[in-house]
Amino acid sequence: MSIEKVKEYFRKFDKEKDIMELSTSSATVELAARALNVEEGRIAKSLALKKGEEVIMLVTAGDAKIDNAKFKSEFGVKPKMLSVEETFEYTGHEVGGVCPFALKYNIPVYLDISLKRFQTVFPACGSHNSAIELTCDELDFYSKNNKWVDVCKNWGKKEIE
Repeated sequence: MSIEKVKEYFRKFDKEKDIMELSTSSATVELAARALNVEEGRIAKSLALKKGEEVIMLVTAGDAKIDNAKFKSEFGVKPKMLSVEETFEYTGHEVGGVCPFALKYNIPVYLDISLKRFQTVFPACGSHNSAIELTCDELDFYSKNNKWVDVCKNWGKKEIE
């Protein structure tokens, strides 16, 4: 089970006790925000993407959307989401619990600046009902972040319908 791998990973830092196992699903940004009683932006959304032939993980604020032009400017190609099966294959985590910790393969992790406006954020921890509260500096460290990037749009704003 992937949450067990994440707990084992955080045990090295004496942080496994900080992982919250929730009584309700946190599999989507909306569900996680409701379960944790926080605004959606504070949910650290982990996306497994193809960057050309390479697989990367991009962690954004829950209310942010990828801006294809910014992504292409940063990485040289347009982003492509992995399928559910590919996401599990590359990360070792099921969709709904994907996180940048205890990854199956050593794929590069990038954190989007949309997260930096918050004191703390809540990434998942390998299951559809888990999270951990981390500062952005902690997320940077524990995720082994390659680089802070600016590849998202509409964060901090409600979309007009």
